[in-house]
Amino acid sequence: MPFYAYTAIDRTGKQVKSVFEAENEAIVLSHLREQSLQVLELKETKKPGSRAVGKAKMKMKSLVIFSRQFATMIDAGIPILRCLDILSAQVKDPALKPAVVQVREDVKGGMTLNEAMAKHPNVFNKLYVNMIRAAELGGILDVILDRLSGFLEYEAEVKGKIKSAMMYPVLVLCFSQLMLFVLFSFVLPKFKDIFTGMDVKLPAMTAMLFNMGDFMQAYWWVIILLVIGAIFGIKAWGKTPQGRYQLDFFKLKFPIVGELTLKMSVARFCRTFGTLINSGVPMMRSLEIVGETLGNQVLVGAIDQTRASIRDGNKLSAPLASSGLFPTMVTHMIDVGEESGRLSEMLVKVGDFYDQEVESTVKGLTSMIEPMLIIFLGCVVGFIAISVMTPIFTLVNSVNK
Repeated sequence: MPFYAYTAIDRTGKQVKSVFEAENEAIVLSHLREQSLQVLELKETKKPGSRAVGKAKMKMKSLVIFSRQFATMIDAGIPILRCLDILSAQVKDPALKPAVVQVREDVKGGMTLNEAMAKHPNVFNKLYVNMIRAAELGGILDVILDRLSGFLEYEAEVKGKIKSAMMYPVLVLCFSQLMLFVLFSFVLPKFKDIFTGMDVKLPAMTAMLFNMGDFMQAYWWVIILLVIGAIFGIKAWGKTPQGRYQLDFFKLKFPIVGELTLKMSVARFCRTFGTLINSGVPMMRSLEIVGETLGNQVLVGAIDQTRASIRDGNKLSAPLASSGLFPTMVTHMIDVGEESGRLSEMLVKVGDFYDQEVESTVKGLTSMIEPMLIIFLGCVVGFIAISVMTPIFTLVNSVNK
């Protein structure tokens, strides 16, 4: 359905601007009359939220603070509309602020909170919207908002730990590649000119090194273009359904990194699924949301098969185990949770366990990468030093003779 942007005046004489989704203008005008609003301007517009959010990327910390403040005010008995008034004035994030302002206008116009938030998928994802919907139905909005803020805060903390742990190895690798490029392109050619001028016979190892330097000096732009082309080519291929599936499959099977990717996905699956179930979202809907938040098409396919199996009357743990993707401990814990009626509790515990596994795996990976980088750089530097020094020794020996 199309969206219509309107400007109207309410009973107090205050000007109101908002967007309403309807089949035609007549329905919009009828809705506004029911709200006792005098329409000044009405025109068809694009889907709200896309422009405002697209200009800037929202920080997860901003959404966490927004959720905590919202939960505190709801718990204090402040009406939702008044909460949104306060929050829209306090939020500074350039992506979150326009979304909150629009949500306030939509709620004021008669929408439920989850319907208003659903119009801004780049700010409030399906997990957030569905938990808010469950909270509104159950009358526990403050509890769910507090739970959401804790969930988002923990997600941001895990991502931050992984990024900080990988920062040093990535910086060392990038700097070493830059230095090698400079060495091969500018330093080694100077030595070649010296040896050529002295008519020194170059060993095979030295000749190969100088040939590599000549190639990089002459065709450095080709190397850069090939790297950029490969990156964009892989990204373009990854946007196709088959390409994305193959890349996600490769991520899971790649040595060491694949294990880390699987643990991160399992942790997110358990934590998200457990939070949704605990918040009152139906299991089939929860599985659908979890599948969309995993970001791996191989695992999404396993979740879809699980949903189909549950429709046929099977237990949750059986199709997860048969997929071969989820560790045995996960499926056994889920089975125990189903039998005992404590599924959400078991899922949260498994999620916490795998979060710790991810953290320890990342630490082990970074501690292994650092010596590997040092060994790699040592071998490269040693190879260059031997290749350059060998002709010098040959020249010195010939002079002594």
